[in-house]
Amino acid sequence: MSGSRLSRRHVNVALAGGAALILTHGRARAADFALKHSHNLPEDSPLHKRAVEMWAAVKAQTNGRVDVQIVHTDGGLDNLVKGDLAFTTLAGNGLASLLPAADVQATPYGFRNPGQVYRAMDGALGEYLRTELRAKSLYAIPGGCFENGMHQITCATKPIRNASDMQGLKIRVPGSPVYQDFFKTLGAQIFTMGLGATLAALRSGMVEAQDDPWDVVELFKFYEAQKYASITDHSWSGYNLLASLKIWQSLPTDAQRVIEANTRKFVALQRADTDKLNDELRHDLERRGMMFNAVDQASFRAVLGSYYPRWKQHIGQRAWDLLEMSVGKLG
Repeated sequence: MSGSRLSRRHVNVALAGGAALILTHGRARAADFALKHSHNLPEDSPLHKRAVEMWAAVKAQTNGRVDVQIVHTDGGLDNLVKGDLAFTTLAGNGLASLLPAADVQATPYGFRNPGQVYRAMDGALGEYLRTELRAKSLYAIPGGCFENGMHQITCATKPIRNASDMQGLKIRVPGSPVYQDFFKTLGAQIFTMGLGATLAALRSGMVEAQDDPWDVVELFKFYEAQKYASITDHSWSGYNLLASLKIWQSLPTDAQRVIEANTRKFVALQRADTDKLNDELRHDLERRGMMFNAVDQASFRAVLGSYYPRWKQHIGQRAWDLLEMSVGKLG
């Protein structure tokens, strides 16, 4: 019967409708929040690897609503404050120009090991810094302090065995001017430059030494221009995960909770990765030709009595008190 037959037009319409349905279901949902996270570490660094995993988990757990992509740049605090950038990871010494109290993380001979740092930064000291940063239009993600490690000194020309070996040493030092003053107190000649420019400066002889953890020596190939590795353990640094407060407040509460939960999870994994890497790198760097030596750390600490008053004034009394609550009396 004619009423039971499907015309070619009906078939084509049905097929077109089915194709449209397939296309609709196959199309990925556009993110409600397409954001950027800036850092300047190599892709084979533990931070980058764990950050990639972290943001993938956030995207999955928010059903694609929050999609954060990593860009390898120095994003700049100004861009973060203004809301032109969503997230960055920055060391406390990099934050010191905006918030001097953040430099507490780098206190010379303040923290004795990473475990002390984690307890302080995940506790009262970290909460104090987060409160102060919020007043500067930045949101520090709770539990979001990634590891870099204890700082050591490497050198091309001689081993650093005691403080007297620092006299006249041409050394690249990161951080704030007040942090660099610690090395000036020891008689060193200070040079400042970005990590990306340091290897060329070491190769050329413009500087003969540098101050950073072992993972930085490996990741930025400083071993190509450095022979001696001196175990000074004189400072600590890490990378604070920071969000633009403006952008953070625009996110739904459930998305914020997802980001915070995954930050704690993947920061813990990255800390373990980096601590293991820094422990193992001694053997790897020795195979690359570097020679390790112990250091008379007491000779370095001897200058702290005259240096600490300047440092305490720089970071502020509250940060100093919370530091001493975590590590014991200093100076």
